[in-house]
Amino acid sequence: MVVPLQNTVRDYAWGSPTALPALLGVEPSGEPQAELWMGAHESAPSVLPDGNTLYDVVSADPAAVLGEETAERFDGRFPFLAKLLAAAQPLSIQAHPSREQAIDGYRRDEAAGIPRDAADRNYKDSWPKPEILIALEPFDALVGFRPLEQTVALLDELAPVGLDELTDLLRNGKLQDAFTGFMSTDRDAIRPLVAALGEAVAQYTGHAFALERETLAKLCADFPDDPGVLAALLLNRVRLQRFDAVYLPAGNVHAYLRGLGFEVMANSDNVLRGGLTSKYVDVPELVSVVDFEPLADPVLTATTVGAGVTTYETGCEYFVIHRVDLDGDERTLDGAGPRIVCCVDGTVDAGGKGSAVTLSAGRSAFAAGPEGPCTLRGSGTAFVVSAG
Repeated sequence: MVVPLQNTVRDYAWGSPTALPALLGVEPSGEPQAELWMGAHESAPSVLPDGNTLYDVVSADPAAVLGEETAERFDGRFPFLAKLLAAAQPLSIQAHPSREQAIDGYRRDEAAGIPRDAADRNYKDSWPKPEILIALEPFDALVGFRPLEQTVALLDELAPVGLDELTDLLRNGKLQDAFTGFMSTDRDAIRPLVAALGEAVAQYTGHAFALERETLAKLCADFPDDPGVLAALLLNRVRLQRFDAVYLPAGNVHAYLRGLGFEVMANSDNVLRGGLTSKYVDVPELVSVVDFEPLADPVLTATTVGAGVTTYETGCEYFVIHRVDLDGDERTLDGAGPRIVCCVDGTVDAGGKGSAVTLSAGRSAFAAGPEGPCTLRGSGTAFVVSAG
């Protein structure tokens, strides 16, 4: 059967108070609503119509819910987590570990006796967290290290006082030294550098780096003693249009800035932060997982695989994402393992073996692994996430 999900909204401080309520067609509460989680993560699992959580149902009988092959491949754990994300303020400068790094970090945190819900714990679980963010409206983000020659050109145009050493390191290809150096610098020493960068940005009248100027001006004002502001100098500044995407494998340094998107990741909550946040920051641990290879083209576009059906090719083993656009018609999708269907526009009926759920924007449904093909009907757009 295909069944509707009741999902939890996370009220992180950076969340928009209006974007998720507008999508869902409900009155805002006045509080930030940052993420709506869909899946079986133990921190905020979706609830099924019978009152059981998806996490509890999977834990009780993984093969019946995930399908035997998926249950065996992922050791009985639900493989992915889907979210609607609504950012009104920048998220932290962050990266996520690989599978091996997550296993090692989780083991170390467990051995140290750090409670799993402690603010200063780095590894909440032993899984990696590759993720994709698909924009539902214009969405701003910092994603991956910009090619060094472009960053040097930005610094040459801005010419901020006191950042000559950073520019020279980048000119000589020493990205890791530059990033590690200023991220490890104390806040008293960072403050004059951020102030100098803010002055340089305010005086910049060029057009080549207009988006960078916009972002750096805000960050310098909001985070005057935070090394994450300097990290933003090194990252690709992207503005995604509706249904454009960014894929963030292990080690990709990034920060979402503003916008509404649909996000899918491996079923993990492992985040290593370096700045732009009041949450726990562990720079040495962050640096240990970072991939310092520059990323020339961070934007991922969908590939058409059939009438009204597109897919986002990531190569990720934990999830596959299809976008289904309907105009009063019908599409049937095969899928491996469990599936979550999330409507983001209009009204979509999601059906399986003898059952169907009507979904409006922001609502989602679940189909178990043994369910078979999933058929969508209606007028609107939905994402269908299945096991990789």
